Amino acid sequence: MRRSLAVAEELHFGRAATRLHMSQPPLSRAIKQLEADVGALLFARWPAGVTLTPVGTVLLDEARALLDHADRVRERVSAAAGVTTITVGILGDGTDPGVTRLAAAYRRRHPGIEIRIRDTDLTDPTCGLRAGLVDVALTRAPFDETALTVRALRTDPVGAVLRADDPLARCDRLRLVDLSDRRWFQFPQGTDPSWQSYWNGGRPREGPVVRAVQECLQAVLWNGTVGLAPLGYDLPTELAVVSLIDMAPSRVVAVWNEGDTNPLIRSFVEIATAAYRH
Repeated sequence: MRRSLAVAEELHFGRAATRLHMSQPPLSRAIKQLEADVGALLFARWPAGVTLTPVGTVLLDEARALLDHADRVRERVSAAAGVTTITVGILGDGTDPGVTRLAAAYRRRHPGIEIRIRDTDLTDPTCGLRAGLVDVALTRAPFDETALTVRALRTDPVGAVLRADDPLARCDRLRLVDLSDRRWFQFPQGTDPSWQSYWNGGRPREGPVVRAVQECLQAVLWNGTVGLAPLGYDLPTELAVVSLIDMAPSRVVAVWNEGDTNPLIRSFVEIATAAYRH
């Protein structure tokens, strides 16, 4: 049911496979088997994706109802066993509209659950997940995903953060090579290497060590250091952000420990997926 629901919501086998953390061929085979069991096509296939057939629409409604019921049963069992809290780690800007929508939707779905928030700095992209400090994290990839499950929620283009009086701040767009002679911010020693590499544009850099977003912005303001940030966020007027056209987008993700069957986490991730899609 969850596989067909993912295809129905994404309207694309590739995106649904990514969401389910599986390859596309077994997903396609599973949907074909389900169609054979039902005796009707659930999806009309097109080069750009799929659309729901009338039978598929009925199945989608039933699948959602069944899965919602299953989640409620698990939640009641968890509540009876004393599981009434969930701790969420958040990296970066908690004013993201996706976070705001997610918070409202989760409160509506789970009015009796206490939601604890742990705001974390830039030195741990998993927000304390490996240390057992949180149940699930809203963060950005890439990082070491060993023993973790990751759900992609959104991708954001990235730009270079510069002082407003920097000559390059007047450019409409930049390439990483345009910043090759500049100092960049660094994270403390021991920070996840893939995380550090991404925020340094894929190569070793020199520059001041920072732990938090504000420290990074202050390094730009005081020292002329190059910073990086997702586009679309408000910055002080003394700073400017210029799109980097050869920088891979930043992936917003939900991440939790592999094998954790807490139904509150499963519900959180499903609600997050919908909240970030809008």
